[in-house]
Amino acid sequence: MGVGVLTALLELTNLVTEFDTDEGRVRAVDRVSFVLREGETLGLVGESGCGKSVTALSIMRLLPQPTGRIVGGGISFAGRDLTQVSSQAMQAIRGGEIGIVFQEPMTALNPVHTIGRQLTEVLLLHTDLTPDAALREAADILARVGIPAPDVRLGEYPHQLSGGMRQRVVIAIALACKPRLLIADEPTTALDVTIQAQILELIRELQRDMGMSVLMITHDLGVIAETCESVVVMYAGRVAERGTVFEVFDTPAHPYTRGLLSSIPRLDGVPKAHLPTIEGMVPGLLDLPDGCRFANRCDEARSTCTGTLPEMEPVAGEHGVACLRWRDLA
Repeated sequence: MGVGVLTALLELTNLVTEFDTDEGRVRAVDRVSFVLREGETLGLVGESGCGKSVTALSIMRLLPQPTGRIVGGGISFAGRDLTQVSSQAMQAIRGGEIGIVFQEPMTALNPVHTIGRQLTEVLLLHTDLTPDAALREAADILARVGIPAPDVRLGEYPHQLSGGMRQRVVIAIALACKPRLLIADEPTTALDVTIQAQILELIRELQRDMGMSVLMITHDLGVIAETCESVVVMYAGRVAERGTVFEVFDTPAHPYTRGLLSSIPRLDGVPKAHLPTIEGMVPGLLDLPDGCRFANRCDEARSTCTGTLPEMEPVAGEHGVACLRWRDLA
């Protein structure tokens, strides 16, 4: 089934998220829009500081308080605007209908509580299971995510598990209530390549078994190519390019996307003396340029780029790009 005929589960429309800081108010997410369909995996990619994780926290309504807030746009999940639902309703959605895998499992897990307590807490909060039944269900979930001797692990603490095992526990907690949407925020960060492959395969298998949608947040384009049907490329809080993985990877329209793709080491073709890089740094949120935010790092930038902020334009099919010069570069 093509992604074009699937029903939208999550839709962000011009989402704006801001933070109050000692230096002033910063806009970490600036009019971000995309659609994630039922059963689809959508990749959110970009360098550190581009707003990927803040987008995820906005969806979950887990922004730091009182400094962070959603100030504009909408987040539609299964027909409900998550920016408007009550805190009580959001608590039922969070963990029940939407699960999240945080970046660092060692900090995502409470070091003073056993694995069993942290996993059964989710089940007791969102289901009608008794404590004994929740404990049995927790053992089944640990076994499902590939943790050996789950009954023993339930009585252990996070520091007693390896990084890969802790990540599996975090995934188990996120999937305990069989959510319709899983947000995986850098799920393979700090894991070696073998464990990375195991975790990604685990997420794919669980997605197939449960029929859920996945929002995969990463800076690794290889992970996007391997796991996703659609991709959204973010830069400095805005969407630079979006479309199906085939569209964006086969015919990248934004210079930033092209730079990311060209910087990936390749095993085929003629070896290069130097791996291409994108010079410079992502601009600070307190000192954003008036025009294109990528202009100061873009080899294709012209004077118009520094004075006009580009808006999303259709390229073809689901492919869209926010670049003033994409037609000249095609």
